[in-house]
Amino acid sequence: MEPIKITIFQAYLFWENAEKNLQNLRLRLSSLKEKTDLILLPEMFNTGFTMNVEKCAERMDGMTMRWMYDTAVSFDCVVAGTLIIEEEGRYYNRFIWMSPDGSYVHYDKRHLFAMGGEDKFFTAGNTRIVTMLKGWKICPMICYDLRFPVWSRNQEEGYDLLVYTASWPDKRSGHWRALIPARAIENQAFVIGVNRVGHDGNEIYYSGGSMCISPLGDVIYYKPEDEDLYTFTLNPKDLESARERFPFLQDRDHFSLL
Repeated sequence: MEPIKITIFQAYLFWENAEKNLQNLRLRLSSLKEKTDLILLPEMFNTGFTMNVEKCAERMDGMTMRWMYDTAVSFDCVVAGTLIIEEEGRYYNRFIWMSPDGSYVHYDKRHLFAMGGEDKFFTAGNTRIVTMLKGWKICPMICYDLRFPVWSRNQEEGYDLLVYTASWPDKRSGHWRALIPARAIENQAFVIGVNRVGHDGNEIYYSGGSMCISPLGDVIYYKPEDEDLYTFTLNPKDLESARERFPFLQDRDHFSLL
């Protein structure tokens, strides 16, 4: 494992307007002067969190996937976030991990937000993934997954960094601030939550609060309210030290997910 440099973009999103969002994201990213290894974007970064799948869904060879590839090449780093994907008449809230060589992996959101009707329009995923970057094992999750610690549990296959990309409303921001540190401490891993800011087309307000928490629960980054583009470095020595000082992950319960 090497030190890894991560850029969080806590963005304002234009409602159901992929072209405008991608233009704005590229414009804001143009101010990024330092080299980074990973750019993390919010949930449904090209449209906002919408159930209007017929208007907003794209295919895997669509405009947003091409934008992600172009951006990954431009910054020579991984670009990751979620968008609505249509396949064979089904819709997925899909996390894309796009590498600058054009290869990618994806994760489909497991826990669909029934309170917002997401389960009526989307098909849930059933497979968790762990991807690699600079020796780090990284596990991507999406928003509502944060409330389900069993799905997020650091099991035998292991991860070092857990990432939640989200559209988490301000009225439940207290839960966000409590659960992300909990996931970091209980799983002895770094945890990053990437949220959006501003109002959406349903007049739901998002106050950001994107953060990075260490395996010991320390705050590395936290930004409420404002749009923000911020880069920080995670050191593997800090992860190793935390696990050596408090090796309680080895006493975790063993179980299988159905």
